[in-house]
Order: sequence, then C-alpha cells, then structure tokens
Amino acid sequence: MTADRPAIVLAGATSAAGLAVTRALVEAGARVVATGRSRDRLAALADAGAEVVVADATSLAAMTNLAARLGQVDGVVSLVGGWRGGGGLAGQSDKDFDALLPALQAVRATSRAFDRALQASDAGRFAIVSSTAVARPLAGGANYAAVKAASEAWARAVAHGFAKTARDTGEPLRAASVIFRAKALEPEALADAVVALWESDTADLNDRVIEL
Repeated sequence: MTADRPAIVLAGATSAAGLAVTRALVEAGARVVATGRSRDRLAALADAGAEVVVADATSLAAMTNLAARLGQVDGVVSLVGGWRGGGGLAGQSDKDFDALLPALQAVRATSRAFDRALQASDAGRFAIVSSTAVARPLAGGANYAAVKAASEAWARAVAHGFAKTARDTGEPLRAASVIFRAKALEPEALADAVVALWESDTADLNDRVIEL
C-alpha cells in the first residue's frame, strides 16, 4: 500500500473473490468501495469493511457517475466474471456467449470511467482477472476464451494509454494496467496479488500478465 490511504474500487465484487480481496485490502489500510447489482449480496462486503454501492459495473453511465462521486481513486479491479462452456465448438451457443459478455463490458466501462482518476493518482492501478484459457483455448470453452482474450486486449490498450500519456506530457508513469491470469481462481491468492500491486514499481507493472 502507498503511504496515504488509497481508494480502491472493486467492480462487480459480490463473489468469493470479491470478499477475499475486500478483506485483504481493508486489512492493508485501503478505503474499499465495492459495487454490485444486489444490495443483499453486498451486505457481506459491508460487514468486511467496504463502502458498498449498488451499481452496474457494465454500465459506463453508472461507473462515470461513481467516479465523479468518489473523486480520488487509486485502483480499480474488475471482478465481473462467470463461466459457461462444454459441448465442443457446436455447443458454443449465442446464449452462453451473451451471458459471458458482461465481463468484457465491465472492463470497458470501468477503465473508461476511471481513466482520468487513475492517471491523476500517485499510484493508479487497473486490474482484470483473466484465464489461462486465453493461451490455450479449447473448443468447449471457445466462448469463454474469446471474451477473456478480448478483455486482455482491452487491458493492454489501457496500459498503452497510460504509457502514452506519460510520454506525451513528460511526466513519470504513475498508472499501471495489469492482467491476472489463473487456471482455477483461488480467492486468497488473488487477494494477495491485488494488495501487492501497490508494493511494486509502476513501470514494472504496466502491461504485465501475472500468473496466479
């Protein structure tokens, strides 16, 4: 963590991973703002010390409104996920693909809404959770791998944007975009990795894929 209390947004945090990351960040001294679409499911995050906001992480308007309300934001972790697959290539239905798309939509909405705040931070961090399926996509998980690959491409574009702004303005690079890639996500491992983002040099982190 940085010396001052960082403000970190967990977008789509109503999962076991979201709860683990919340607990770890609160313990490390961060101000955590957790979003989700269900107030009931956000209750556990509030009990863990997060400020909770009912908001759709896939909505640019909702995320932009949240960014304006919060002001200082030092980190955004997009946690919208889910998995559907099986049935080989023929089993990759449009319905399943549509159900997986919110993960990509959340990456797009959150990165755009909080871009200015993250670049204004002394140590801005944007992070997404991806899968090893991107490196070795299988027929039965083609929908899933495609959405994750697109999310990674977007996160890498965010990294380029951070670097370009620093280069164009002659300012030090202060924001980093990071991809966490896991085969089977372990909430505690993710939590430790998220906390460690503020313990690493920004230039070393930007556009980095971290295997969990």
